[in-house]
Amino acid sequence: MATILVVDDAAFMRMRMSKILSEAGYDVIQAGNGVEAVEQYRGQKPDAVLMDITMPEMDGLTALREIRAIDPQARVAMVTALGQQQVVLEAVKQGAKDFLVKPCEGERVLAAVSKLCA
Repeated sequence: MATILVVDDAAFMRMRMSKILSEAGYDVIQAGNGVEAVEQYRGQKPDAVLMDITMPEMDGLTALREIRAIDPQARVAMVTALGQQQVVLEAVKQGAKDFLVKPCEGERVLAAVSKLCA
């Protein structure tokens, strides 16, 4: 099964998404910020990434750019709070393949990951 990198500075969001994905049979790795996300991506080469936009140390857009520099084929979906449409548009321009709005329903998380891994 595919390996998914879940990136969010909120531990409860990482745990919630990881649980949804694990129960569906995915292998899950986690990162708490953009710096960790880039390190995990470089070391683990996950099949897809679900990445929060607003995080300390390195935000999701910067991490997206760095991951796409490592792997131009990287499959990343951005996870955003309501009201960040402008940031989502910027993320799509920079190569994000999809986006989810928090709080994410389990079916939406699985649909996004399925689309990323297809």
